[in-house]
Amino acid sequence: MNDWFYGRLKGLGCRMTQARDIILEILKKEKHLSAEEIYFKIHKEYPNIGIATVYRTLNLLVTMGILLKRDFGDGKGRYELIDEKEEDHHHHLICISCGKIIEYRDFMEEEVNFLKSLEKILSEKYDFEIKDHLINFYGLCKKCKNFIEKGGDKDALW
Repeated sequence: MNDWFYGRLKGLGCRMTQARDIILEILKKEKHLSAEEIYFKIHKEYPNIGIATVYRTLNLLVTMGILLKRDFGDGKGRYELIDEKEEDHHHHLICISCGKIIEYRDFMEEEVNFLKSLEKILSEKYDFEIKDHLINFYGLCKKCKNFIEKGGDKDALW
């Protein structure tokens, strides 16, 4: 991934602070982390960066259009970098048992046509100009599904 977000920060008149740099580096390596998870990763090596700084930095990066804040139904905001390329559009498969998140971007032609058609129908029906959409599918990942099918207690998974 190219680091367009560093140029974006500079272009918007913001300097690159240590916290901003560290958070961006973490999110380049790992997606869908909560503020608390990011804080714990940072705090090990940089104990001077507090949780409030992490929250402020994440909110700023979302406002600036560098990060997306997602809600996957677990009560935590989760963050991922925005890719400047349009073809990075993806959906999510979320395991309701273990919380695993799978990004789904290998759309078949039928899926693309269905979504375009649905957007067109909804736009016309409600006189609403759709700019984007987010789709999350909730279910069981392979590991959890297999565990439950073999008679395991679904509450004992995680």
